[in-house]
Amino acid sequence: MPNWNMWHGCRKISPGCLNCYVYSMDRAFGKTDSFMVRKNADFTLPLKKNRQGGYKLKPEDGVVYTCITSDFFIEDADCWRQEAWDMIRKRSDLQFCIITKRITQAESRLPDDWGEGYENVALACTVENNAMARLRLPVFRDFPAKHKLIFCAPLLEQVELGEYLEGIEEVSVGGESGLNARPCRWEWIEEMYRVCRDKNVPFTLHQLGSLFVMGGKEYRLPTRKIQHEQAKKAQQLLEKSAN
Repeated sequence: MPNWNMWHGCRKISPGCLNCYVYSMDRAFGKTDSFMVRKNADFTLPLKKNRQGGYKLKPEDGVVYTCITSDFFIEDADCWRQEAWDMIRKRSDLQFCIITKRITQAESRLPDDWGEGYENVALACTVENNAMARLRLPVFRDFPAKHKLIFCAPLLEQVELGEYLEGIEEVSVGGESGLNARPCRWEWIEEMYRVCRDKNVPFTLHQLGSLFVMGGKEYRLPTRKIQHEQAKKAQQLLEKSAN
């Protein structure tokens, strides 16, 4: 699935940001200013065309995940966001997913014609623990959007989602990656899966993280590839146990 990183850089605002992969990625290239937000060269990616005159991004490429190396609603990008909204509106043939930790400041940064939301935009509110769930999800519950997702990543404890699942199209869960990753525990995942199943909300375990704990044993999963592969197996185990 394609990514559209219209700007890069972010500031840490909650416990889930502690081991931010953007900061780690930048450090690997000798950069120490990840907190500074800069407009990217790919800012106009949805409008870029190939040699044949067609758009480079096509509907068949899948959902376009936006701003995964920053936050779409970060205040530093206020001067660029309207142009981003204009491109999203123009490319109504594409489906965009906006993942944010800043849902509490998002409504004032919507376009004038947003109404109840754009049909081609899904908003994903990220929560990593119960404190952030209690802060963000009441706002998200009342937020105007056609499509709503909850991303529990990095999952730092069992998060109580039951009262916030009405109108949610999917809950996606993932552990933390990196050398300093905090543990992700199987029992947290099991309980969240059970709650989502009872509420008829689709549940996806997209990765287990670098440190996974199950049955009292710790498992080190050193690469993203392994984390994703093991998450698929774990998802199958959840579904099998539910039948």
